[in-house]
Amino acid sequence: MQIITTHRNTDFDAFASVIAGTVLYPDAVPILPKSLNPNVRAFLSIHKDLFETRSADEIDFNAVSRMIVVDTGSWSRLERMDDLRRKKTDFEIFLWDHHQNQCDLNPVWACHEKIGATITLMVREIKKRNIMLTPMQATLFLVGLYEDTGNLTFSSTTAEDAYAAAYLLESRADLNILSTFLQPAYGEKQKNILFEMLQSAKRTKVNNMSVSINTVTIRGHVGNLSLVVNMYRDILNVDAAFGIFMHDDNDRCIVIGRSNVDAINIGAIIRSMGGGGHPGAGSAMLKAVKPKAVREWLLELLSGNQQGSVQISDLMSYPVFTVAADTTMEEVGQILKERGCTGLPVVGEDEKLVGIISRRDFKKIRKNGQLLSPVKAFMSTPPVTIDPRKSPMEAARLMVKHDIGRLPVVKDGRIIGIMSRSDAMTYFYDLLPD
Repeated sequence: MQIITTHRNTDFDAFASVIAGTVLYPDAVPILPKSLNPNVRAFLSIHKDLFETRSADEIDFNAVSRMIVVDTGSWSRLERMDDLRRKKTDFEIFLWDHHQNQCDLNPVWACHEKIGATITLMVREIKKRNIMLTPMQATLFLVGLYEDTGNLTFSSTTAEDAYAAAYLLESRADLNILSTFLQPAYGEKQKNILFEMLQSAKRTKVNNMSVSINTVTIRGHVGNLSLVVNMYRDILNVDAAFGIFMHDDNDRCIVIGRSNVDAINIGAIIRSMGGGGHPGAGSAMLKAVKPKAVREWLLELLSGNQQGSVQISDLMSYPVFTVAADTTMEEVGQILKERGCTGLPVVGEDEKLVGIISRRDFKKIRKNGQLLSPVKAFMSTPPVTIDPRKSPMEAARLMVKHDIGRLPVVKDGRIIGIMSRSDAMTYFYDLLPD
């Protein structure tokens, strides 16, 4: 048995490298520590079904013959691996790490180089082997690379990090999602622009929503303007904020929007201007335009914005397949396998929802005999549900809050649909039909 693991307080580079390890070593089991960076935990709450991992207490260490360690070379940073540390025979360690700290793992093989991110080393090997990545894998790997290189701005960044980023973009990594999970740098230039915006800030009411649109002239290259707009919106406490950033040396301008309400879909508005984004954020590059005209254009788009009409009922999956509370776990396991789903609602005799059973609940089974037990003994209760009139944003918040992968959609006490992580991702990744 092979396992892949990384350090405590797992950041995106470490998590991405663990998943990259499953690409390079398909038979290896990915093990994540229980202590994760908050951004990684939030990411997993939405994408857990795409990147399934295990914890150390699920592993029989006597059966482990190889441990692949990524993003650290220290035993002390690994979680609950003491049994392997004491193992003297029939055991070897492979290491992937970009840190230059002293290594005490004594690996039999290592890729240990000074570079911006560990994921860069692993992308090099993936590319060498001509392994095709999914867009979601490429996106995660790019998040890890950008986090450890400060969006390729840290002094530790190398040319190979940039080449790896380009390769991941070629593999259809989604840049729009990066800002959702990474906190960018905030420097002197950004602070000065924010101060200038606050001095001239004005609020406008559009469809009973508070909006602020601000125009600023920028000189030279200024990064992380999206962070400035986000802070501007927070400080003004408006529902949505837009920054129109005019370059002083040409006729180009950048439009950046941020919203924290379901009723304003920034992505839809910005797409109308030729840009892109997701419901809470978006940006567009415009040429040969005047700030006044851009402002009027934004107000017109805001007035006609239809984000409020996107409801759970527009995205949920139906009809819903349910199982009775007295169905055995063995039968449920077979149903999950045959239907290719990760979970099912459980109903009582009156057809009312009583719980949810998922693949993860099978981890509670310790003896083969328990497979004959009814599903009600292992299902998750009470079930978290959502009304069909609620927004996809509210569904995503509930999934993150309760760390669940599916929400039964209930109307008048009856299940009418299921909102899954994949349904939520359809919304967040702007895959809604035109």
